[in-house]
Amino acid sequence: MTVPLSILDLAPVSAGSSPQQALRNSIELARRAEEWGYHRFWLAEHHFAQVASSASITLIGQVAAATARIRVGSAAVQVGYHTSISIVEAFGTVDALHPGRLDLGLGRSAHRARQFGAESVRARNSRPLDDIVRGRTEVRDGVVIPPPFDPLRITDPSTFLAGQRALFQQGAQPAEFEDQVAEIRALLDGTYVDPEGVPLHAVPGEGAQVQLWLFGSSAGASAELAGRLGLPFAAAYHVSPGTALDAVAAYRAAFQPSALLAEPYVIVSADVVVAADDATAERLAAPYGHWVHSIRSGAGAAEFADPDTLTPLTPDQRRLVADRLATQLVGAPDTVAERLAALQRVSDADELLITGITHDHRDRLESHRLLAEAWGLRRPQALMGAAVTP
Repeated sequence: MTVPLSILDLAPVSAGSSPQQALRNSIELARRAEEWGYHRFWLAEHHFAQVASSASITLIGQVAAATARIRVGSAAVQVGYHTSISIVEAFGTVDALHPGRLDLGLGRSAHRARQFGAESVRARNSRPLDDIVRGRTEVRDGVVIPPPFDPLRITDPSTFLAGQRALFQQGAQPAEFEDQVAEIRALLDGTYVDPEGVPLHAVPGEGAQVQLWLFGSSAGASAELAGRLGLPFAAAYHVSPGTALDAVAAYRAAFQPSALLAEPYVIVSADVVVAADDATAERLAAPYGHWVHSIRSGAGAAEFADPDTLTPLTPDQRRLVADRLATQLVGAPDTVAERLAALQRVSDADELLITGITHDHRDRLESHRLLAEAWGLRRPQALMGAAVTP
């Protein structure tokens, strides 16, 4: 339990609450995370869902202003929805006010989503369920690795496809992910030249002290690119537990030393709910399956339900979310710490990224506090002078 812990937040909206309160909750969680010794506080970008982190870059600025030491960043900016210059200028602005604390995480979900949207209807109508649901669950040192989830199992893609239409300018096509990563790096280091040979400079942004990360959930383009460029990599076990460890292996296989990293550096995420005892934690985590089902049914993330108002998932609903239920880490502090330690051993992660949602914000705060205590996190005063790489 010597590797650092960090937090991934979505600013979730609980049933009966509001996005305004969710944002205030995130600010409070960030302040407490810094107090408890977490290393980073990252925010996810999601759209048309009942989470308030959709404008993640704006919220990153607010979190950085509300804290003093903890690293703050994106997990991740979906670059297909943004131009390279808008990303660099936005992060450059926050870095100018809070220098040296920002992590610029980049993800290609927007590119993959557009590809899925173009193919989903035809593929869905041509593939029987038995061909989509395949594979067997594996357990390594107590870590559950389920079969990969096929997005073609999403029940109704109409809302998802409508969201994609809204997120892209009419007729616009995102640049290739690798090309956009290269543009962002060039804008940050001051070497950007447009296709006509004209040099351009991002102000603010050029020379910003941001740390660049790539995110991925499978052994694909993001993992390979992160390794080839010698960048740190974050693998989303909490979203895609069936493929995240393959992504880590692909990153390490492709890794080439860079000016930033002499060796690979990997964060692996996990969805966690901790309470004083196992039974309480299981009750607090009970809405999670319903929340994941709302996403995979195609409706998008719903408000996070009160556990005391739930009706049980049907067998078909449970099958749709079985991989996520089996890989959520729920229990008393020691129970979860042991399972996290196993995930760290199996993945050889340099750092673990913790996310978790409860209906009551006070329970979410307590979950992170209890885990920090069980993991033995040190307070920021003790960390000063003890470097964490990268």
